[in-house]
Amino acid sequence: MTALAERWIESFSAALARGDAKAAVGLFEPEGYWRDLVAFTGTLHTAEGRASIQSTLQRTLSGASPTTWTPIGESPARDGFLFRFETRLGRGIGHLRLRDGCAWTLLTALRELKGHEEAAGSRRIRYVANGEANTEPYVVIIGGGQGGIALGARLKRLGVPALIVEKNARAGDSWRKRYKSLCLHDPVWYDHLPYLPFPDHWPVFSPKDKIADWLEMYVRVMELDYWTSSECLNARPVPGGWEVDVLRDGQPLRLTPTHLVLATGMSGFPFLPAVRGAGPKVLHSSQFADGAEYRGKKALVVGSSTSAHDIAAELYANGADVTMLQRAPTIVVRSESLLELAWGRLYSEAALAAGISTDIADLTLASVPFRELPKLQKPLYDEIARRDADLYDGLTRAGFRHDMGEDGSGLHSIYLRRGAGYYIDVGASQLIIDGRIKLKHGTVAALDGRSAILSGGETLPADVVVFATGYGNMNEWAARLISREVAERVGPVWGLGSNTKNDPGPWEGELRNMWKPTQQPNLWFHGGNLMQSRHYSLYLALQLKARYEGLVPRM
Repeated sequence: MTALAERWIESFSAALARGDAKAAVGLFEPEGYWRDLVAFTGTLHTAEGRASIQSTLQRTLSGASPTTWTPIGESPARDGFLFRFETRLGRGIGHLRLRDGCAWTLLTALRELKGHEEAAGSRRIRYVANGEANTEPYVVIIGGGQGGIALGARLKRLGVPALIVEKNARAGDSWRKRYKSLCLHDPVWYDHLPYLPFPDHWPVFSPKDKIADWLEMYVRVMELDYWTSSECLNARPVPGGWEVDVLRDGQPLRLTPTHLVLATGMSGFPFLPAVRGAGPKVLHSSQFADGAEYRGKKALVVGSSTSAHDIAAELYANGADVTMLQRAPTIVVRSESLLELAWGRLYSEAALAAGISTDIADLTLASVPFRELPKLQKPLYDEIARRDADLYDGLTRAGFRHDMGEDGSGLHSIYLRRGAGYYIDVGASQLIIDGRIKLKHGTVAALDGRSAILSGGETLPADVVVFATGYGNMNEWAARLISREVAERVGPVWGLGSNTKNDPGPWEGELRNMWKPTQQPNLWFHGGNLMQSRHYSLYLALQLKARYEGLVPRM
């Protein structure tokens, strides 16, 4: 396989050197894929099928001028072949999968810009000057959670003046202020930040306060320009960039960056359904802090995804009488099963022992086209359903409605499509099966005194109603901070256009408006889980660095 892959790379590079896009495309399967992360296209783009690949090559080949294709060898993940290459502007790494001698998938990813490499390793600086003058930020990042912090670190290393604006009083407060029992459901190997991995003694699933403290430490150690207690009031596009009004420690300030990044999380504002009447205490899951407050109380948790399960379990553990109100079927998967069958191949101690670094794992994951992911995931979730039949039988007996998604492709697909609708089971499912968390179906139609009236007419006693009903689209932040017109111009943020629930078409092949140019010049969106914040912050930072250095024509 190695010799075959080396011959393919030699043939592909020769065709590109000749400017022969047709010959290069002939090396792909008719329905093959080419995913490019900034190296050729200057953005995040997936070409699907030979016609799309040829069109993309014809559009980008002369500008990219790729050279120096160097095989690395079989990936330690054993599902493809790695290689290096150069373009006119930078150096990149690639991943190739062959079937019957033709490329099924090709990934090309830019890793650095020539002449603008990070000052690291042998290029590290010798001294740091004290009392550096303040520089007007070229980039303002709104939101200082994991996304803003990861991007800020990348830009700092690339020498791009960037300021992170965070409304909370401390870095990490976006985690610190959440409900007491909140814990990462992704494993530690999946969640490292750029440059500084978590210590090797950290738990597999980190509690929220450890993550909060790590983020706060990271900001200091990476010497990020980070304003706390600073709220973005509004932003306006102006010739050459933006005007951004900020309230810092109660004082109004105006910033004039060239680029504005909304790193406000992958979601919009908390969604709280309008319910007539009054009586019980009502709060959104984002406002829930500590189950101990409701000891001996009757609690109704509306929703059945991650926050709903976590909050219901915390309420039960603190002596509340808890009922979960399920509105729609939910994907439920045991954490142990995901560790073994999903994450473990790329993100685990066993993966590290096999030579699969975090970087190789990220590249391997990025090399899978989004269109192919559901087909690849479905057998995995079929196996989980077989292996954990006892869990699903118990949930069915309890009346809990569960599935593996509309097409059976599980939680990884639904996360990309809508960022909700699933629960990684760390114990709450057994509480439902045992009846310790009671279960009802429907919605809340009205509140009356110390009761909630359900859509089916049933009345439930309730001292508190927690609506774990999710969030709006991240685009809402553009509407609030900039304008409704800009938000409409940009369109939805997140989702793939899969024509599944809450992810309308058309198909785009990449996450909508994430980590790449939008229809509003110099406006960017950045977010996602810790893994995505780590990996995709590199490609967003490189796009911003290229603009900072004048390597991309001013738009």
